[in-house]
Amino acid sequence: MSKDPICGMDVGTSSPIKVKKDGQDVYFCSEYCKEKFLQQNEPLKPVIVQNGKITYTCSMHPEIRQDHPGDCPKCGMHLEPLNQTGEKNEDQKDIRSLSHKFWFGLALTIPLVLLVIGEMIPSINIQAFVPQQLLPFIQLILATPVVLWAGGMFFVKGWQSLVNRSLNMFTLIAIGVGAAYGYSVVAVLFPQIFPETLKKMGKIDLYFESASFITVLIILGQLLEARARSQTGQAIKALLGLAAKNAHRVRNGTEEEVPIDTVEKGDILRVRPGEKVPLDGVITEGKSNIDESMISGEPMPVEKNIGDRVIGATVNQTGTFVIKVDKIGSETLLSQIVHMVAEAQRSRAPIQNLADKVSGYFVPVVILISIASFLIWINVGPEPRIEYAILIALAVLIIACPCALGLATPMSIMVGVGQGAQMGILIKNAESIEKSEKVTHLLIDKTGTLTEGKPKVVTCFLDQGSNESQLLSMAASLEQNSEHPLARAIIDYAKEKNAKIGSVQNFESVTGGGLKGDLDGQGIILGKQKFIGDQKIGIPEDLKVKSVELQAKAQTVVWVAVEKKVIGMLGISDPIKKTTPQAIEALHKMGIKVVMLTGDNRKTAEVIGRELNIDEVQAELEPRSKQEIVKKFKAHGAVVMMAGDGINDAPALAEAEVGVAMGTGTDVAIQSAGITLVKGDLNGIVKALKLSRAVMSNIRQNLFFAFIYNALGIPVAAGILYPFFGILLNPIIAGAAMSFSSVSVIANALRLSRFR
Repeated sequence: MSKDPICGMDVGTSSPIKVKKDGQDVYFCSEYCKEKFLQQNEPLKPVIVQNGKITYTCSMHPEIRQDHPGDCPKCGMHLEPLNQTGEKNEDQKDIRSLSHKFWFGLALTIPLVLLVIGEMIPSINIQAFVPQQLLPFIQLILATPVVLWAGGMFFVKGWQSLVNRSLNMFTLIAIGVGAAYGYSVVAVLFPQIFPETLKKMGKIDLYFESASFITVLIILGQLLEARARSQTGQAIKALLGLAAKNAHRVRNGTEEEVPIDTVEKGDILRVRPGEKVPLDGVITEGKSNIDESMISGEPMPVEKNIGDRVIGATVNQTGTFVIKVDKIGSETLLSQIVHMVAEAQRSRAPIQNLADKVSGYFVPVVILISIASFLIWINVGPEPRIEYAILIALAVLIIACPCALGLATPMSIMVGVGQGAQMGILIKNAESIEKSEKVTHLLIDKTGTLTEGKPKVVTCFLDQGSNESQLLSMAASLEQNSEHPLARAIIDYAKEKNAKIGSVQNFESVTGGGLKGDLDGQGIILGKQKFIGDQKIGIPEDLKVKSVELQAKAQTVVWVAVEKKVIGMLGISDPIKKTTPQAIEALHKMGIKVVMLTGDNRKTAEVIGRELNIDEVQAELEPRSKQEIVKKFKAHGAVVMMAGDGINDAPALAEAEVGVAMGTGTDVAIQSAGITLVKGDLNGIVKALKLSRAVMSNIRQNLFFAFIYNALGIPVAAGILYPFFGILLNPIIAGAAMSFSSVSVIANALRLSRFR
């Protein structure tokens, strides 16, 4: 066990999140900490804790981590569980606490306001019920528990902001409410220290009702915000709720129902119609149709047979089958999805840096504006100047709280990432969302992305005097040592034709070319036409003509030579996915140029390119060429999204602004990508691009609302309209406006949950 160098959390050395530094592996608890470690541009002072079962963090400051609930020392926002599988009721505790404080505060504030209103209306003889000399003390008694108990959390957070030198919205609330309440308390207990000019009919104006009402309104805003924020976690809660609770384990011919936590790797489980697949595994007996919509977003069931993989939490529809479990706990796809969604929801989009930079200057500027407004009104304002000055200063402090500005980006990210997960789009971090919106070029690997990724031998053409069985035997014997996608097609075809597969000596794989080896003392060479030519082997003209015909039918040609003589060739076809043409048309409508990358023969690739109306085709590529092509496009100003599914695609995926890994691909490709499509379908890229545009549009709307709200609200609160229209903003109205501005930002972010 080692510790994260950024936040100090314990991390396992099996963690995939790591980098090499000075020859040593450094492990991290999250992508955020890894990026901070690599950048090291700013000094970090995170809260460091270890050994906590649940870690809590701030959605706006993810470097803050602690092992107990609380508030962020930077922004004062309530911390959320880092491990979403932890205490499920934590957010409900916060909601219940705020609800109790709101109703308690409201119950005391209503009679307080009625007392004040009764004093202001001549027709109401409030003194008939309450003696005049007791009214100030009754107001004090009613307001004190509201301000100090129900609203006490605002003063604690405000003080923490000063101690941590991180001024935030709670700094403004604490100063504003504290000034109104403190002034009133002194006026009640020590009225003799105030000059006679401040008194009306021998009394000093009190602001208990303003302090109480503003406190209740802000608590209401926090309550509504907490309820809305809890909805952003519904995606993860929904995913967690999909997991099966029990499984039917078969041992020694006996079947028993056991809790899912007791199942181990290698266990045999039986799944009946209507049941959820308990865990990830491979079917060893039976067949069925399975509803995989929970991970792919696609409603059509998928047929599964012996040897096919099944995924935990998907729903068995028709038949009974038996699986051998190969992934449990955090290894399952569902657990990985939950982890990835949680990480992405906590990540920061680059656009949030704008809000952070503004917020850093905002609070001190607002305090200065409040002081300046007070000084102006107390010197040149109408009588009673002190009353106007206090009200104006309070209104500026209250209405300027930057809560809406701070929530604008993270709320949209949280909702958007959760919505994407339900559509089978797993987003690694918020940066991928922001960059996806700007994509101009989509570079796509052909095999497994545009095509089914399940190539088949459809043609076997022999040179004169050659034997098909011999050709297939030699080709399959070589290919059994290869990991190339076409290798499985050749081996399967050879087995289908009952060709003998032998053991090859001196095997050699030439990247991007072909294979060499010795079988029964004969030298065999297999690969592309160029590779055969490079070995100084002549190709008969009739075979060359035939290869052109096969390539015109979008077949990939593989040549086979024995002892420096070509004995024939195999035509391999990988069917285009049914959804590919529609997806490419949609991409074109979005203004995105599509470029196909493939190691196939150029003629074969161009046939597929014309058929699919692809903008540009790059063929006969070596694996390392894809990364170079991505670099070239970027150098010419393109914003590149690269999609692929193989190990050889990983460098290009990492090089692109946004890498998209097909969920059917390798773990290496998925780790290198910013977005993973659970179902390897080009339509998923269209959905991901549309989602990114919707999320970024939503963020800009939120930032616009927040900026405009403060840009208009602060001058109005400062009294700019008074000389022209006689309009002043009451601090109570300012408090209501501040609270509901935050709620409006959250409500706008929640609209993304309806994105389709």
